[in-house]
Amino acid sequence: MADEAEDGLVDALQDRAFSKVPEITLGFWIIKIAATTLGETGGDSVTMTLNLGYLAGTLIFLAALVALVIAQTSARKFHPVLYWATIIASTTFGTTMADFADRSLGIGYTGGSALLLACLLLVLGAWYASEHTLSVRTVNTPRVEAFYWAAITFSQTLGTALGDWIAETGGLGYERGALVFGAGLAVLAILYFTTNLSRVLLFWAAFILSRPLGATVGDFLDKPVSEGGLALSRPLASAAIAIFIVLCVALLPQRPARVAHAAEA
Repeated sequence: MADEAEDGLVDALQDRAFSKVPEITLGFWIIKIAATTLGETGGDSVTMTLNLGYLAGTLIFLAALVALVIAQTSARKFHPVLYWATIIASTTFGTTMADFADRSLGIGYTGGSALLLACLLLVLGAWYASEHTLSVRTVNTPRVEAFYWAAITFSQTLGTALGDWIAETGGLGYERGALVFGAGLAVLAILYFTTNLSRVLLFWAAFILSRPLGATVGDFLDKPVSEGGLALSRPLASAAIAIFIVLCVALLPQRPARVAHAAEA
C-alpha cells in the first residue's frame, strides 16, 4: 500500500512538471497550419456544401469545441489526439463564427476583424493580469487552460477574418494572400533565430498569422476558378487534409512542454 501511494505521488508530481500543451517545434507548426486549412474547408463544407448556414454551423462546432475543451481540461496530462482534436474544433468554429460575424451580422471583414482583435486582446490582457505571463509553458491548471483556449479560439476566429479581409477587401486574392501571410511567418522565424525578442510575443504573433495562412490556402483549394481558386471538392479536400494531420500526429514527435513558473516564463 505504501509503495502504491508513493508511486501515485510520483506520477502526480511528474504530471505537474509538464504542460497540457505540446512542445513548440517545427512539427507543431506543420500540424497547426494543416489544422487551420482543415478548419476552413471543413467549416465551409458544413455551412456551404451542406447548406446549413453560418449560424447552424457555428452552433454545431461550438458544441464540439465546448465538449473537447472540457475533456482537455479534465485530462490529467497531455494527450496529442485530444489536443489536436480540440485545435481543429477551435479552427472550424473560428471559420463559421468569423463568416457569421462578417456576413450574417453585416459588419464586414474590417468590422469583424476589429471586433475579434479587441476580444483577443481583452482575453490576453485578463490572462496576463491574472498570471503575469502569457507563456504556453504555464498551461497546467484549469484557470490557465481556460485563458489558453479562449485566446486560441479568438485568435483562430480573428485569423479567418484577416484572411478574408486580405483576400477580398484587400483585393489580393487567395493565392497572393497566402504568400503575404507566409512571408509574415518567415519574418517571425528570422526574428526568432536572430534576435532576443520575447518568445511569448513571437509565439502569439505566429499563432495568429498561421490561421489566415491556412484560411487562404483552404479558400484557394475550394473556391471557384472564377474567384481565383482551384474549385476542389470541399469534403474531399477536408478528408485529404485530415489524413495528413493524422499521419503527422502519429509520426512526428508529440512531447508535452515542460512547465515554467510565471517568473521563469
